[in-house]
Amino acid sequence: MSTSADTLLPPVTVTVTGAAGQIGYASLFRIANGDMLGKNQPVRLRLLEIPQARQAAEGTAMELADGAFPLLESVDVFDDAAQAFDGTGFGLLIGSKPRQKGMERGDLLEANAGIFSVQGAALNEAAADDVRIVVVGNPANTNALIASSHAPDIPSERFTAMTRLDHNRALAQIAHATGSPVGDVERMTIWGNHSATQVPDLDQVTIAGRPVRDVLSERGLGEEWVRTSFIPTVAQRGAEIIAVRGGSSVASAAHAALDHVHDWVLGTPDGDWTSMAVVSDGSYGVDEGLISSFPVTCRSGEYEINHGVDLSEDARRRLESSVSELREERDTIRAKGLLGPKAGH
Repeated sequence: MSTSADTLLPPVTVTVTGAAGQIGYASLFRIANGDMLGKNQPVRLRLLEIPQARQAAEGTAMELADGAFPLLESVDVFDDAAQAFDGTGFGLLIGSKPRQKGMERGDLLEANAGIFSVQGAALNEAAADDVRIVVVGNPANTNALIASSHAPDIPSERFTAMTRLDHNRALAQIAHATGSPVGDVERMTIWGNHSATQVPDLDQVTIAGRPVRDVLSERGLGEEWVRTSFIPTVAQRGAEIIAVRGGSSVASAAHAALDHVHDWVLGTPDGDWTSMAVVSDGSYGVDEGLISSFPVTCRSGEYEINHGVDLSEDARRRLESSVSELREERDTIRAKGLLGPKAGH
């Protein structure tokens, strides 16, 4: 790639946690290649890992150097969050504690609170003033809430969680069912939590400008397909991939994380939107302060929740179930005293 120096932007620092893990590994080379922030944006990569995985991250740093990426200014490896987040403009919080056999959901939330509270506090102390954060590690919505609550000086709107993988899965299912190019499918929405309670909603979806239900009807696919195939497939795709592949989603999750940040920074296409889990402003019956997935439009490095989207009675019912799960997760963490000074509602 040939890049003219006078077209380059000032370099930005990108910190990736869990950098030696599979999703981190699948993300880093594409970030270095400009796939996330654009081909005129130099990056300084900071890789954060636990001490036991630091050597593996050092090996990844060596590979990144060997890639000779024109946009990659430097790579540094840390096992200390305060150092890793020093001056960072973008934080991809990928590393998290996985659920283990015999672990209750409350135990999982508590274990991750220990990780994301520390990272939130480190971001608060060291990150750039305009830092943007996406949490990938599950349970992503509540992990983002925990991190944000420990970063009182960073606006809550800067902490987001990834539902773009669910969004992309939904696009793929619709495209496959209708025989359409994925690029023709627009206005898909994932509502709620990144969990089995999520709400894939195609009521606003269009294909090449036509209502998706008209196109589905021409294929003999009606409400039964939506209820028994589309929604369960999107919501349970991760488990299906584990069963088939023998491991969780890696490359598709990494791709979705880069999509999330790319659209946040560079904007969503005109007339379209994406799905991001962001702090709720009270819209659509989602408690203010919860981090929930909404349809959002991105412009000039900012996002805005799309208001006035009509939800069917069924979608509203399912969204309330997902919001209830988010409330329970928040209340579990609050009861354990693990929310920080910016705990919100």
